[in-house]
Parts: sequence; structure tokens; C-alpha cells
Amino acid sequence: MTAAVMENISWDPALSKLLNSLEEHKNDIPSCTDEEFGFLNDLLRSKELNALVNVHNKILANVQDEKFAPVLSNSMDIDVEVLDMLSTKTHVSEECKELFYLLQRPHIQGLLCTHDSVAQKDYYPRLSEIPLEVDEDEETVKIVQLVKADEPLSGDGVEPIVGATIKLCEVTGKIVIARVMHGGAADRSGLIHVGDEVVEVNGISVEGKTPNCVLKILQSSEGAITFKIIPADSKGGMRESKVRMRAHFSYTAADDPHIPCKEAGLDFNKGDVLHIVTQDDAYWWQARREGDRNIRAGLIPSRPLQERRIILERQQKDKTQDDESLKNDDFDREEIPTYEEVAKLYPRPGVYRPIVLIGPPGVGRNELKRSLMALDPDKFKTPVPYTSRPPRPGEEDGQEYHFCTREKMNEDIDSGKFIEYGEYKGNLYGTKADTVISLVNAGFVVILNPHYQALKMLRSPQLKPYIIYIKPPQFEALKVTRNEARARSTFDEANSRGFTDDEFQEILHSAARIEFLYSHLFDEVIVNDDLPMALEQLVSAIHRVESEPLWVPTLWVQ
Repeated sequence: MTAAVMENISWDPALSKLLNSLEEHKNDIPSCTDEEFGFLNDLLRSKELNALVNVHNKILANVQDEKFAPVLSNSMDIDVEVLDMLSTKTHVSEECKELFYLLQRPHIQGLLCTHDSVAQKDYYPRLSEIPLEVDEDEETVKIVQLVKADEPLSGDGVEPIVGATIKLCEVTGKIVIARVMHGGAADRSGLIHVGDEVVEVNGISVEGKTPNCVLKILQSSEGAITFKIIPADSKGGMRESKVRMRAHFSYTAADDPHIPCKEAGLDFNKGDVLHIVTQDDAYWWQARREGDRNIRAGLIPSRPLQERRIILERQQKDKTQDDESLKNDDFDREEIPTYEEVAKLYPRPGVYRPIVLIGPPGVGRNELKRSLMALDPDKFKTPVPYTSRPPRPGEEDGQEYHFCTREKMNEDIDSGKFIEYGEYKGNLYGTKADTVISLVNAGFVVILNPHYQALKMLRSPQLKPYIIYIKPPQFEALKVTRNEARARSTFDEANSRGFTDDEFQEILHSAARIEFLYSHLFDEVIVNDDLPMALEQLVSAIHRVESEPLWVPTLWVQ
């Protein structure tokens, strides 16, 4: 290769260093023939290999640049979903047919798969294991070199280093790899596995040392870190799952005294959707927040661990009067909300999800429902309820109510045909599921305003409702806004009067009870501080439901 040609090549420093090292130690490798050495020499000097490495390095150097941020990382999944949707259509346009065939072409699907690999940062090199021939009485030892980065190799919650956690084996007293963080440097190398025994770090023996001592060695190291490792007998590959879960509690790793490594933890808020990367550990899952660009997963408490924590917290909590009222409520005490597996539900034109308004009596749900339906009576509908009471003068069956006998209503209730029901002044009232479904199939947006205890029955794959909690403001704001609007008390049907302070407190007390018991079932919360503003938020929420894919329980999309 001429000097002029070499000047035009951007040589990669790592390849140059490897080439120099190869030349220096050529004579120390007796099994390497001149032909093999020549092949490696030509490969490391090749323009093609250096160009590929330069491209790879530029990608790594720019992964934090906003202009390189992908809009999504599952375009192939969306391709499949679109094909499924198009395949079920009986009458489609020529454009849809062309799209259907285009999305099935191998080169289009190959392009989408490549896009997803880059978007998911799945372009790190994975080196295969080098088979070693050793005597049966000797242990296999391998040398692994990783570049130190801001990633965790930690035990007992000390500063992160290279994307793994270590622990002291209780049986052997050896330092072993306890966990490899998915997407971290250790995982990307493919050379470190759970159960591997760490013998040396940068030439320093770790025999007899504690995990904290090993971590001090790592923290004082600069640049590359060299591990001498005895491989575990079995090496289970880390396969990333596709499970998404919505969190029903907030978590801060720094406040958790039991997490193996605080710096490896993942903070999240109630309602966040998490990509559960692996559930291999019984106590600590690895996860990312959905849409997070950070390739490395973090630790979160597993479902069983979090359930035990909540049970213990409830047992230790001093019982107050409020706790007693909650205990006597119609609530399944065995249900402990932690995580719920979810998937994207895509809107279908002309088929709309029912909108369910939940809240305490007196919060203003009826006013919101009436205002909403007045905006577009041809779009918004509410199902006609059933009742066992006889019709009053001027009432027609099927208008204000469907009238039927108490025996028939009890029979249908026992058969599960009612999504909600109750008794008032000796008469049964309720709403049937088929009346809601018939309105949905007719292209209407169904507005429901049930008692909160009907939520579990309503929240089903059959109905797929969007549940909006109408929340009261704080006491002073509640009192001022209702008095200014001359709101009539819902606690006294015999007399038309305003709310008393005690009734305002009862609204807030009931709201707290509903939130404690059912907040994990809410899709959205609207504070009804100002009726026009709350109505505007409600209309915006309904528009999102009609136009955007939203997270729902996984069973709803199967």
C-alpha cells in the first residue's frame, strides 16, 4: 500500500494498536503461520474494516445527539399490526391494497428491522467465546477487558462502573457476578455472565476481599479494566423480553435500603409504562421507562417483592378511623396494585371506547355529562337504564327507562348481564352491557356515569372503557366555586339548597376513599375546579381516545 493511499485512510487507533501488538508478539505465537499472520495483517490494514469501525464509532459518539433520536424503536411491530388491520378489511381502496403489498416486501421489512436495531442501539459488537483446551484437573480462566464507563459494577449500593453487580458467594466465599445489567458494557461484551467468579481485577487478586474492597479497586482504575474470571458452568444468554407494564406506585431507588445497588436502580412515577427487560431475578427485575433513550436497563422491585412490601406496610400502619371505613368498603382486599401488563390499543374509525366518569357524589359529574352531550347530541349518547319500578304518568318504555319486573332484573343480574346495578327506595336500577355495546356498534361515543363500585365489572375486554376520575379541588376552592355557581346539594333531594361545610368535607372524604381503592384503574384525572375548564379537558381526553394509540391491559388486544 502506497503512502499516498494510506494518507487518505482514517486509521482507527484501536486497530492500529492491535496491529502493532500483533507484529510485536508474532514470534511469541508458535502456532501462527505466516499465511495466518498475513491474513490478519491485511484485514487490520484494510480500508473496508477501518471504514466500518469509523462509522461504528461515529454512531456511538452521537447517540446522545437529539437529531439522532428515533421517533420509535418498534417499526417492524407496527408494520405487522398495520398488515393485520388491513387483512381484516373487506372493502379497501387501491392505495390500501398497494400499502398492504408494499409492507410485505422483504427489502422493506429488512429496512425496518435494521432501523429498529439501530434505534434500540443493538449494534454493539458481541465477541464469541474462545474455546480453551485445559487439563481436566485445571480450571478454565479467561481474561476480559472492558472500558470503564458510568455504568454499574457494584455491590451493596456503591458507585457504578461497568454494568454488572457483584456479591460474595455464601457457599464458597468467592466474589462472583450477581447480575449483568441488560444493555450495559458487560452485557454488550458477551463475555461476562451471572455466576462467573472474579479472580483478579487489573492484576490484583480479590481472594478474601469483600465486594466493597473490589469496588474501590475498580473506582481507582482508569481507562480499560481487566478481569481474570473463572466462567460459570452455565451461561444463560440475556434475551430481552417485550413485556410492558404500567406501574401503580412510584419508586425512588435512593430511598430503598434493600436494593442491591442504588446507582443501578430505575426511578419511576405511578402511571409510567415500563419495558420489563428481564424477570429472571425473583426480587429485582430489570426495566427501562418506555421511550427512554438510555440503552442500559435499571433495577426495580419485582411484583412479588412489592406486594409483600405493601402487605407489610398495611399491617404495620396504625389503624385510624379512615382505615376502618376503607376496610368495610366493597373492595377486594386481595387485590394489591403493583404492576399491570399493558399493550397499545389502536383506535378504529367509527368504533369508539365508552367514556366512564368516576367521582364522589356532588363533584359535578352529572353537570359535565350534560354539558358534554349538549355539545354534540348526535355523537354522545348515554344508555337507557333498567328499573323494576312501575312507569310514572307520561313515561314510555325505552325512553327514560326500560321497565321490567324485579324478578327479571334479579335473574339478569345473576346472569351477569348488568355492568352496574343498585337499589334505591325499594326499586332496582341498572345498566345492561348489551345496551352499551349496541350504542358503540352504532358509532356513538357512550358516556357512563356509574357508582365507583361498578368499575371492576365495567373495566373488561368486552367494553374497553376509558376511565376518567373527576376529582374535587381542595376544600376552600370547592366551597368557593360551588357557592359562586349556586350549586344545589345532592345530599338533600327534598329541599333545593346549597351545600353545607360538612357536605363539602364528605365529598372530599369520599374522594379520598375512591382514590385509595381504585386509582390504579384510572386512565386520566380531571380536577373539577372550574366547570368550563374541566369540560375542555374532558373533550381533549375524548379526542385522544379517538385518535391516538393508548396503553390498555394486554388482554384487551388479544
